[in-house]
Amino acid sequence: MTKTRILIAGGGIGGLATALGLARRGVPSLVMEKAPQLGEIGAGIQLGPNAFHSFDALGVGDAARAMAVYIDRLRLMDAISGEEITHIRLDEPFRQRFGNPYAVIHRGDLYGVLLRACEASPLVALRTSSEVLGYDQDENGVTARLAGGESERGAALIGADGLWSNVRKQLLGDGRPRVSGHTTYRSVIPTEQMPEDLRWNAATLWAGPKCHIVHYPLSGWKVFNLVVTYHNDAPEPVAGKPVSAEEVMAGFTHVHERAQKIIRHGSGWKLWVLCDRDPVERWTDGRVALLGDAAHPQLQYFAQGACMAMEDAVALAHCVDAHPGHMEAALNAYRDLRVLRTARIQLQSRAIGEHIYHPAGAHAALRNTIMRSYTSQDWYDAVEWLYGGNGLSGGAGAVGGKVHEAPAEPRMVG
Repeated sequence: MTKTRILIAGGGIGGLATALGLARRGVPSLVMEKAPQLGEIGAGIQLGPNAFHSFDALGVGDAARAMAVYIDRLRLMDAISGEEITHIRLDEPFRQRFGNPYAVIHRGDLYGVLLRACEASPLVALRTSSEVLGYDQDENGVTARLAGGESERGAALIGADGLWSNVRKQLLGDGRPRVSGHTTYRSVIPTEQMPEDLRWNAATLWAGPKCHIVHYPLSGWKVFNLVVTYHNDAPEPVAGKPVSAEEVMAGFTHVHERAQKIIRHGSGWKLWVLCDRDPVERWTDGRVALLGDAAHPQLQYFAQGACMAMEDAVALAHCVDAHPGHMEAALNAYRDLRVLRTARIQLQSRAIGEHIYHPAGAHAALRNTIMRSYTSQDWYDAVEWLYGGNGLSGGAGAVGGKVHEAPAEPRMVG
């Protein structure tokens, strides 16, 4: 098995999805996670129809659907006036158009679905306390070098080891991630503590000058996920640092009282300074390939990080199956399928932050006027490139052979 199995660095959502995708094609894998136990930090994740396409391809569609909360709409609010700018309905016409629903889910619940499926598969081996530091390869396979001095051998190595990927460091050597200067603060609050007039069955985003606020229900409506972001020019990466409520509120003193009221109900706040990278075309090195945030880290503003990692996993398994005995060809085919689509999301995630979530004055007024003119059908057309396929068609989200041009839609960061 060690000669034919595929090694996977990283036991997050992307790594486990990759193992499941390969198992569905009869390919064994070993997942190596640096943490002492398998798990996910964070709270809410938004799941577009493309996420459910991936769940089904990975064999966990029913389990994921059972964990999800099905919201009625995506709602964009003006954080200065307190008024709604626009919304996208997510009811039956949306589901018929894209073949699947839109939902939100607790990150831990989603991770549990993937982990249980991996644990149940005889083709998936899981190893913790096993950080992959680098690799060596020859014409017959790849050796992953582990932090403890041990090594593992396989037919290929997939670097699904996140933003600070050691596999990427060796493969590309392109330095540290790009610091966006945006700081995100996260909290989860019991539903009864959410202001009653804002307990909407929606993924809601309040857009304000250099800031925005997001909230939506989770875990069977037991809690609300609360995420607030402030463009404060933070200079260095930070992840999961506890902060006071006063520090969070400092970036939102200029927004409407109705929006401030939401933040005041948060507690146990933690901050992250958001980072990404520029898109690159080189994801492979012989029998080694990158996946998920190791390949295409993005700002959260398209709410597609987990979705893209799962699409990567489905595409990788498809290509390995389509090129039996030719691992380098399989990995190159996988890269060709995924590079443009993920590059588009990386770049549009940045653009949404500038032009949709954080503008002020005339720029914000123009945003409001344009977005209010859009019908539900206009919004469905705008997201066709993203939701209308399964990530296996290649290109930047091609529809009918052409890239669909439409304004950036009001995606809600999770």
